[in-house]
Amino acid sequence: MTPVPKGRPTFCFIDLEALRWNYQQVRKKVGPGVKVLSVVKANAYGHGAGEIAKTLEDEGSDAFGVATLEEGINLRKVGIKSPVLALAGFYPEQFDELLQNKLTPAICEPEVLRHLERLARSRNVSVKFHLKVDTGMGRIGFIPSEIDSWLPELGKLKALKLEGVYSHFSEMEGVERSYSQKQVELFGQVLRRLHSAGYDAPLIHMAKSAGVIAFPSSHFTMVRPGLMLYGIQPSPEMVKQVTLRPVLTWKTCILQLKRVPKGSSISYGQTFKTGRESLIGTLPLGYADGYHRLLSNRGVVLVRGKRAPIVGRVCMDLTMIDVTDIRDAKQGDEVVLLGKQGREIISADEMALWADTISYEILTSISARVPRTYYSSKEE
Repeated sequence: MTPVPKGRPTFCFIDLEALRWNYQQVRKKVGPGVKVLSVVKANAYGHGAGEIAKTLEDEGSDAFGVATLEEGINLRKVGIKSPVLALAGFYPEQFDELLQNKLTPAICEPEVLRHLERLARSRNVSVKFHLKVDTGMGRIGFIPSEIDSWLPELGKLKALKLEGVYSHFSEMEGVERSYSQKQVELFGQVLRRLHSAGYDAPLIHMAKSAGVIAFPSSHFTMVRPGLMLYGIQPSPEMVKQVTLRPVLTWKTCILQLKRVPKGSSISYGQTFKTGRESLIGTLPLGYADGYHRLLSNRGVVLVRGKRAPIVGRVCMDLTMIDVTDIRDAKQGDEVVLLGKQGREIISADEMALWADTISYEILTSISARVPRTYYSSKEE
């Protein structure tokens, strides 16, 4: 791996070879007849959407999924040519930007469908769209039970072209998937109604990462992997079903070392006091970098291949660790916050457990203040 650059030494290192590996595992799971829409929303889950999307496009990704139109525009700015689907809804006032950047909107309700049709007709353009169906997530999308009211709206379309129909699982990570099966069945009913009415969209998609790995009946004609592309397992039960490689390593270095007597208070609020004479290291990062304050007195980091606990509250810009038991620890030592050092590993899932959250939030919380450095482990 490339060394930590000079200056403030808090960086994320992104292994593009691991990303390519994970993408190929998706391809192996779904086969050559199923398209892959790589989800790169939220700055590619904190990994840096531009470089991630360029690498995946070179690897053969058929399309990309973002949350917002703005995220899609950013992909175009870095040269992405593949189709880009804005998954989290569309605002009519963004129509001209959508056209200029050749983005594909997801339509989630009849009124927006009608409004977009009017706009497209007024501009004398044809626009492809994907229709979102809410099969049980309870979030956005057309409601299957109301299909008799919204299905006729498709027959009125002239400027809009139905390219895709999709839905989203609310829970796929657990062993019990009866609710997910019901969602697939309901989605199938909607697809059959659409077919009987003469609407056969070429792109049908429902499977997120967990569906890609463990639910082949949800693959349809396209899948939407996200988390697994970045080397994170959707659930522990799926570890044996696919081998993934973590893409991101988060590092810093010890800024200062200080030996303090027993009973010393560390950080705000006196939430930690030393129970012995201790060697305390201060790290140049904090919650402004996305290192959660909930990790205070809970998390650990890696120093010289050993685990060192977080002590005291995580501050905005600084965090303290106890390295009393780590032999020869010194100022400037490399510290791994997330990733591997020696034989020890801190995963996003483990960090999420400490912070009482999920790996998605751990990754997407790493702030823009932390530079991303890209490399390929294949070249090492």
